Amino acid sequence: MVIETELNLSLTPGVASRLAKHPLLTDARPIRQRVVNTYYDTADQRLRRERVIVRHGRKGTTSLSSIRRESLPEGRPAGHGEWELVGTPGELDFSQVKDGTLRHLLESVRTELRPAFTASFTRSAWLLAPREDVRIELALDRGWIEAEGRRQAICEIRLELLSGDVADLFSTASELQTDLSLHPQATSKLLRGYRILAEEPLPVVKALPIEINTGMSAIAAFRTIGLACLKHLQSNEQGLRESDNPEFVHQARVAIRRLRSAIRVWKPLLPQDFVSNFDPLWQALARQLGETRNWDVFLAETLPSIVPAFPDPEGATLARLSNYAQRRCAINRQAARSTLKTDDYSRLLLEFTAAILALPEGEARPLDTFVPRCLDKRAKQVRQLAAQALRGDATARHRLRVAYKRLRYALEFFASLFPGERLRNYHLSASGLQEMLGRLNDLAVASELIHEALPGEQGEDIRCWLDGQAEQLLPELGGLLNDFHQQAAPWKESLVVA
Repeated sequence: MVIETELNLSLTPGVASRLAKHPLLTDARPIRQRVVNTYYDTADQRLRRERVIVRHGRKGTTSLSSIRRESLPEGRPAGHGEWELVGTPGELDFSQVKDGTLRHLLESVRTELRPAFTASFTRSAWLLAPREDVRIELALDRGWIEAEGRRQAICEIRLELLSGDVADLFSTASELQTDLSLHPQATSKLLRGYRILAEEPLPVVKALPIEINTGMSAIAAFRTIGLACLKHLQSNEQGLRESDNPEFVHQARVAIRRLRSAIRVWKPLLPQDFVSNFDPLWQALARQLGETRNWDVFLAETLPSIVPAFPDPEGATLARLSNYAQRRCAINRQAARSTLKTDDYSRLLLEFTAAILALPEGEARPLDTFVPRCLDKRAKQVRQLAAQALRGDATARHRLRVAYKRLRYALEFFASLFPGERLRNYHLSASGLQEMLGRLNDLAVASELIHEALPGEQGEDIRCWLDGQAEQLLPELGGLLNDFHQQAAPWKESLVVA
């Protein structure tokens, strides 16, 4: 979702047919154009790997070619902008590209370039004036993306802020959402085109590194991290809705956990109503995905370890357990899919994005004082809960796991602020503790699930066996905790000040 001056929202054809009747549009006359954008690349998709976009577009009777380089991974520079190529339609004159490195790349592959895919659609555009000095263009695109005989429908709107504030853009989108089902669009036409071209399955997307620096205020850093968490969530939502791959559920849940962890890290600096409004909503969604994930893990990992421990010639008990787990997996996955298709979820994405962009800077507290205190606080919580976890039960170990995850996510959020390998080594050295806490949690959750599937005495033997497995791991947990306590906090003197 582009959030600087544009919002892209998907909608169904049925909703699109009602768009022109919305009160915001009834006084505006649409301008309709036929748009055909052809994207070029080599057979091995060299330009895609280099994040270079070469496009020939035709809008009505106007033709124009353009070149753009997107942000590159690993901090490499992204060139100097976008170039429109003037000349004969369809011919690409790379001499007009001012970036010498990019121009050399394009010239080197000129003979290999070919049309990769085409986005062709009818655009209906309205100029909206929701209040004085505010102008927003609403463009409805309906058509197809086509590649090598395969195609995918386009049905989406773009809201572009021409004058006014970003808040006006979101206010207009919210007003449209009141009457129409609109969902923030997670993927561009470009990315969808490449997926069709390569016949790629939907990818499971993990959290990417987040770049912040101490020149940012604490609120600006939170904004960057919060939007990155939303992107992580939305990158997996289509896979969750359309695939049975449990990793989509897992990554969507991780994205929400990271987001809620960020809210907790910055809670002292955030407006109270921001936290009280949004945290319960994300918590409810996380809880639903958590139930789905629990049954996925039980069926794929825990149940296979139970079966050899309970040889049964007839297998009746384990068969009932397996059948119940499969039904619960299917029911919970369908419930999660339904939730991600609701208007409430679409509104949450849009409203949270608007709220995070509108956060006041306040005193603009610098990160170089905020970060060490934040990490110290979370490390202290882990140390305090560690002793309780060794003496206590599964509940105490769960509290330790939650505290450790919050420390881990905070370390990931702030990783770009520390030089060299010190923070990374600290993180890796604690990976054994993370894995152990995860194993213990899986055993505790499995016991609860078996109590649901095989109530009373039916599942008592299996639950006792699971308790025994957990007890056997406790000495190893103690050793890992002891090693963790002996590590020096690498954030004490290694913060890079911009």
